[in-house]
This record gives sequence, structure tokens and C-alpha cells, in this order.
Amino acid sequence: MYKIFIVEDDPSIFSSIKDYLETFHLEVYGVDDFSRVLEDFERVDPHLLVMDIGLPFKNGYYWTEEIRKKSKLPILFLSSMGEDLDQVMAMDLGADDFVVKPVSLALLLAKIKAQLRRAYELQVQDQVLEDGELLLNLDTMQVTYQGRMESLSKNEFLILRSCLQAQGRVIHREDLMNDLWQSDLYIDDNTLTVNVARLRKTLKKLGLEDYIHTKKGVGYYGAFEE
Repeated sequence: MYKIFIVEDDPSIFSSIKDYLETFHLEVYGVDDFSRVLEDFERVDPHLLVMDIGLPFKNGYYWTEEIRKKSKLPILFLSSMGEDLDQVMAMDLGADDFVVKPVSLALLLAKIKAQLRRAYELQVQDQVLEDGELLLNLDTMQVTYQGRMESLSKNEFLILRSCLQAQGRVIHREDLMNDLWQSDLYIDDNTLTVNVARLRKTLKKLGLEDYIHTKKGVGYYGAFEE
């Protein structure tokens, strides 16, 4: 699930945005202390930042400049100051988009989704296998689901890759063992079982407890539903 960090000092605006975004399965976080925005940002470690300009202590331009020193995440400005100069300044400091108050929640959501797609999906467009929101990066051997990411061991990667390539078809145990070890040496059948169990444990961390299924006496297949 993607984490959205909103730097907005008006409680009613923050609450309305938070409630709306959470209905679309986004995790929304706010600022605890407006004198320590950077610390709150680092604690949350979000995927996208929504930044107001007029804030207590220091304005949104200042915090954007500080955050840009540490992160390249998408930043979307949200402000009643909608003059061209304000938007130009925001973009110069590293903002990716700008929404003028009073905000349309539907427009804000559309812009957030567009930035998330651009930042976290298109960057691996030609190097990824996918099944719905499950993405496997073939270069980095990392699996992503709903914004969460885990690194795989070589054998975990090869098993998951085979399942995704099979697109729900059952993969015979012998074929998987061939892919994993590519050797004429005898490999204990239990070794494959152990490796599949490790992959299931890793996927469980992402909320994918039941993705790898067993076809008794035959092999394995990957699917969200049996």
C-alpha cells in the first residue's frame, strides 16, 4: 500500500483529504510537529508528499528544499496561492505538480495516482513480470505488492518468476528443480519444498499469504484465487 505524507496545517482540510484517500486504499499520514517536518517525513518514509505552502514556523518552499536533499519522491504542492510565480517557484524547488485550493478531491486523487504510476511502475516497465498488483523486477530480484517491497534470494526469485511466467498453470516439481539447479546431480526433493516455503514466508510479509499454491503430487502454481 502506498504511503502519502500530507503537510497541511488546517485540520479540516487534512481530515477531508485523509478520509477521501483512504477509501482508495492509500495510507495517509500527517505532521505531528510543524517545527520538525523533516523528522516526521523521515519517520513515515512515504511514497509521495503533498505539501502546503503557508505553514507555521517555515513555509512549504523551505521544507521542500530540505526534503529534496534527501529524497527524489514525487512532491505535489497544494495551496491557495495559485499565481504563476508560486507555481514556478514550487517547480523550481522540485515539485512534480500543483493543485490550487479549494481543492477538488477527485482531481487531487487523479494527480496522486498519476505521480505514483510514473514513479513506481513505469520505471520498471520493460523489466517486470506482473500479476495484478504483484510486480517482480527481473533486474533487481525484488518483489512489490501494493507499494511494499521485499528482496528475494536467487531461488525464491526463480520460483516466483516461473509461477508468473506460467500465468496460473501448474509447474511440475521436476521442471522447477531443473530451473533452479540445472544439474545432473541428484537433488533431494525436500530441498525444493524448503525453498518454496521460504518464498511463501517472504510473500507473507507483503500480505500475499496464499499466492503460491500446491497441486498435490504434481507441483506448484501462482494465483490470487484457487
